[in-house]
Amino acid sequence: MSINVDRPWLKRNWIQHTQLMLDSYQKYLGEELISREGSAEQQAQRLFEAPFVVVSHDKRPDPTLNYGNATALELWEMDIKTLCATPSRMTAEPVHRDERKQLLKRTTNNGYVDDYSGIRISSTGKRFFIAKATVWNLIDFKNNYQGQAATFSEWRMLEEGE
Repeated sequence: MSINVDRPWLKRNWIQHTQLMLDSYQKYLGEELISREGSAEQQAQRLFEAPFVVVSHDKRPDPTLNYGNATALELWEMDIKTLCATPSRMTAEPVHRDERKQLLKRTTNNGYVDDYSGIRISSTGKRFFIAKATVWNLIDFKNNYQGQAATFSEWRMLEEGE
């Protein structure tokens, strides 16, 4: 599936959100998610085009996705507009939502987790297993909680009944 994207890394709010994710990742994990060389715009493009998944959601009680890079959009089979209108919980099947809720609570309490594995579902119902995901809190420059982000580079599509 080809996702038609309109170079979102050129949008001011997208650049700012990328910086929030990258800064928070470095704060919690003590390393960079991607190279921080170049301008903020170049970093936003690099993260969007990365060969691994990066997604995030806001801080509402029922969080809504607010970022997905090209790899995430392909995996979840969504365009940016659809992704950014999707409640985060909808990325997991109902049977796996309690597990997901516990993960998010553990992340909130610890700042990050780097050992998550679980099943997710695309917008068309395709199921996939993710492994070794890192989930971290997004903290702005005033130390205010702004949501959570996740990244992973290992996944496999599941067959029906798996």
